[in-house]
Amino acid sequence: MRLDEPSWWYREAAGAAAKILEPLGAAFGWVVRARYYRSHPHRARFPVICVGNFTAGGTGKTPLTIYLCEQLKAAGHEPVALTRGYGGRLTGPYWVNGGTDRARDVGDEALLLAAVAPTLLARNRRLGAEAIARGPHPVTVIVMDDGLQNPTLSKDLTLAVVDGRRGLGNGRIIPAGPLRAALDMQLELTDGVIVNEPAPTSGEVADWLRRRFAGPVLRASTTPACALDWLRERKVLAWAGIGAPERFFSLLRVLGADLITCVTFPDHHRLSQAEAARLLTAARSASATLVTTEKDAVRLRGEAGALDELWRRSRSVPVRLQFSAQEAERLAVLVDAALSQH
Repeated sequence: MRLDEPSWWYREAAGAAAKILEPLGAAFGWVVRARYYRSHPHRARFPVICVGNFTAGGTGKTPLTIYLCEQLKAAGHEPVALTRGYGGRLTGPYWVNGGTDRARDVGDEALLLAAVAPTLLARNRRLGAEAIARGPHPVTVIVMDDGLQNPTLSKDLTLAVVDGRRGLGNGRIIPAGPLRAALDMQLELTDGVIVNEPAPTSGEVADWLRRRFAGPVLRASTTPACALDWLRERKVLAWAGIGAPERFFSLLRVLGADLITCVTFPDHHRLSQAEAARLLTAARSASATLVTTEKDAVRLRGEAGALDELWRRSRSVPVRLQFSAQEAERLAVLVDAALSQH
């Protein structure tokens, strides 16, 4: 279990820690609610599609943002991604250069987005929207990665991504549980929910949400973006510093990899030289192939020493969010309706 996410967050029965911290969670939720409803959101010049989540940790927001940008481009639109650059030092507004920027400056997610569409980094979303309007890139729609609970920018469509394996945990608010705010408030702000679930699955989380949310609940899955036959029966030392690493490790197992070791780090973790050296040593000792995620690999790019060697020796597994034809059509209808009403 990663250091930044207590294991008891995802236990159905509330333990002692959750009960002790529940008053703090209630106070945090009150602050989020008050901040949101007392704000005066900025109306951007272009439609804004927001991709967020109800909980802390990884659910698949960035893959959905990438999917939306690709679909919008295919339909003739000019999407621009807006990100806060989590994990980087820059506050923006700043146009991300996917070829020369480093994750330590702009964050790992910004680099992944910049490979698909023009990407602007801005902690202040209003300033970000204004910078996008000034150019220089052509734009017809802004796709905001994260920001469901952010009140500073008006949204035309808000989509929440839920991890279909872990769901919403114990249903409590940070720090007593994984929720970023009270669930009823977050559902009020949401136009559609995408459940990112492993396949095959029973769809239990999606069914639970449909009983509580009047809007559309769509199902998707994370799949490889290219052929990965080289993984089959190969001895693998997998490492990941993402929000839900078990989802990545499970995918490797499904693809036939022989996982001898799985090493996890906190989400967005920047490896030290010593940590990189330990991974390299462990892989050599076991005669195993180092395998990681695209997000982890991009954090190593441009580094030196053991970090550079780890980047060169680790094979990354690109993934994409996949919808059935029916679910993809339902999502397209939501997007088209939002764009037409701006």
